[in-house]
Amino acid sequence: MIRNDFNELWQVSEKGGSFGMQTSSQPVTVTLPYDAMIHSQARSDATGGFKTGYFQCGAWEYKKKFYVPVDSIQKKILFQFDGVYKHSMVYINGGYAGGRPNGYAQFFIDANRYLRYGADNEIKVIVRTADDERWYPGAGIYRDVYMLTADLLHIEPQGLKVTTPHATNSQATVCTAICLKNDSASAIVTVQIITEIYDADGRMVASDKAPVTIFQGESATLRQRMYVYKPKLWNVEEPNLYTCKTRICDDNGSLLDECAEAFGIRSLTLDVENGLSINGKSVKLRGACIHHDNGPIGAVSTDAAEERRIVILKQSGFNAIRTAHNPASPALLRACDKLGILVMEEAFDTWTVSKTDFDYALDFPAWWENDLKAMVGKSYNHPCVVLYSIGNEIPDTGSPNGSALGRKLAEKLRSLDCTRFITNGINGMVSVMELLNGMRAESESKAENGEINNAMTNLGEMMRQIMSLEAVTNATAESFAHIDIAGYNYMDARYETDRELFPNRIICGTETFPADIDRNWRKVMDLGHVIGDFTWTGWDYLGEAGIGQVRYAQESITDGVYGAYPSLTSMSGDISISGFRRPVSYYRQIVFGLRKEPYIAVQRPVHYHNAPIASPWSWSDSVCSWSWQGYEGKPVKIEVYSDAEEVELLLNGKSLDRQATGEKNRYRAIFEATYQPGELIAIAYTDGIEQGRFSLESAVGNMLITTISEREQVSFNTSDLAYINIFLTDANGNIFTAKDRKIQISIEGPGELLGFGTDDPNATENFFDKERTTFDGRALAVIRPTGEGEVVITVNGVGLRESNIHLSVI
Repeated sequence: MIRNDFNELWQVSEKGGSFGMQTSSQPVTVTLPYDAMIHSQARSDATGGFKTGYFQCGAWEYKKKFYVPVDSIQKKILFQFDGVYKHSMVYINGGYAGGRPNGYAQFFIDANRYLRYGADNEIKVIVRTADDERWYPGAGIYRDVYMLTADLLHIEPQGLKVTTPHATNSQATVCTAICLKNDSASAIVTVQIITEIYDADGRMVASDKAPVTIFQGESATLRQRMYVYKPKLWNVEEPNLYTCKTRICDDNGSLLDECAEAFGIRSLTLDVENGLSINGKSVKLRGACIHHDNGPIGAVSTDAAEERRIVILKQSGFNAIRTAHNPASPALLRACDKLGILVMEEAFDTWTVSKTDFDYALDFPAWWENDLKAMVGKSYNHPCVVLYSIGNEIPDTGSPNGSALGRKLAEKLRSLDCTRFITNGINGMVSVMELLNGMRAESESKAENGEINNAMTNLGEMMRQIMSLEAVTNATAESFAHIDIAGYNYMDARYETDRELFPNRIICGTETFPADIDRNWRKVMDLGHVIGDFTWTGWDYLGEAGIGQVRYAQESITDGVYGAYPSLTSMSGDISISGFRRPVSYYRQIVFGLRKEPYIAVQRPVHYHNAPIASPWSWSDSVCSWSWQGYEGKPVKIEVYSDAEEVELLLNGKSLDRQATGEKNRYRAIFEATYQPGELIAIAYTDGIEQGRFSLESAVGNMLITTISEREQVSFNTSDLAYINIFLTDANGNIFTAKDRKIQISIEGPGELLGFGTDDPNATENFFDKERTTFDGRALAVIRPTGEGEVVITVNGVGLRESNIHLSVI
């Protein structure tokens, strides 16, 4: 099928009025993907509350006019939606054409019967959101849309599937399954199918040709087997890709339809001694759980946004992601294929037991099979996807009925794709929740009696104790029995115990606390049956507001670990919503053995005398900075991370102290100091020999606005974006961490502001406004190109010289 971008010139408005027949806002013309929710105002009385970061749910209408030529009456026309949140209803020229309750599923709309040929047409998509998710979901058409056109005898959508059942360095077997459909008037048609395999340099390395006969109104599947000699295998270090091109030709050789799919040649094996192996090599998963939003641009998913995210995650030491808790966008999977990162793709956050009032549990009984089919169809040819997860912390998993349902899901997945492994992220505490009501009441009573600090601190330990109960062992045994890899959410205390209880069980830490990575990673490396660790989370996200934020006053906490309005983000990610690496990211990299230089993180001196209130998902409230104007002569705590035996800390050339670090000391030392501007240096030693050093300098003198574009040139299409980092610095580039300012942005030329934000977890400013207050001296602007030419971005602030940056759009 010919696939055309269908993202431009849509109009979006908020729905309202009697019978939902009216719009309650003026339509705005937008380019998709477009998240309508991020363009609304967060509010304290939002239906989703902390779950959605206080963004309000609602209903929105997207519509677009388009022309269909007369000769298209002899064509098959479909629309491909990569994801619409939520409960989408699609109308073409006023007729209901289809839709999807699931906000993350890719789906197709057969348009032919609704179209007017040789005339203008209108497509309209209505979405409705409610209290239906535990995190920020976004709203509307937040992923790509395509118009598919083909001959009436054509390859069906998702109809070209490629597998590599045998893959070695000397030879690979490439098998294709091509699903064809005859919607033509011919009762019987015989066509030729030509399939060719091309390497990354465009050289054809294998091909096959075969005839296929198809009856009117029927489908037919052709399977082909080809061989590639000395293939370049796909793996994390070398993500080599091939392209499979298939053509349908009639007896005269005329092209009827064609399809191309990127794929990788690789093999997967699993055993209790070596864990997961790719191409015969054991791989430990250095995993990051990530939600689907992209921070300042909301739930919008484009190639540029997802590639940027994967680049940063990989630079931070991760080699795998878990798409928590929903199927990934195609753009994200393309990025993972291209850049080399493994994917655990998750299907559901609920089955039959709801977690919010109007969540997917209401749709699960009728839609789970179709949604699994959609996930597999979308992901089948992506070599990055190595695991499917059938759920996250599903309460059903602790009962016989729920275990039987889980087996049905696993078997359905195996019938759709037998080339990948299946897991389920099970939280034993959730599985036996009904047995724990008394314990929960006791915990809540302590919180009500003012013991919030202890309750928060002890939450992680309480969870570990519950996970170790025999009741958890018995309740989850059947749910673990029918999957390939047992997904343990916060059940790391069971790794060694369960090796004895279940000697054939292979385990993955599908969700773990960030502060436990040093202990957990030692277990991963020492235990063959534990294949990896996925931290919660790798990338901060909107919603579940405040779950990882360190606080210093009880009044700022509501509903357990969550934050009161205007709490916006979870504050639990190694990487912030703007893509900035936090101290925990460098700590993790050291634990993984991927960084030899030490790292310095300074706890905010404003809170030196306050006792922190932290949750198990928190890291210390620290910043990599030695610019604390206004705190001269005041005490400060300095954290230094290192895998060396010891580190020495020097301030302005004078040694402050020398402390032990390394694995025995959890890779961390904490120094007490008095803040003085200047240079702070950490030097790491093993056996008295320097292993590396790291330094920070104070920002001094006049404050400047420094703007840096991550790319000098972007392309004019709907998938590309420009990311502009904005800093408050001195002349040497040192950031003024403690002197935030309001700044304004303006854009001239073929570009528009898609998002403007900071990492402030309690910001009340909008991501769509052109004025922001920096946070820790930083801000981020995301620009979407609207045409070819030069874009000039100007940033200014009161008392500051404006900064200009030029961006080329080609």
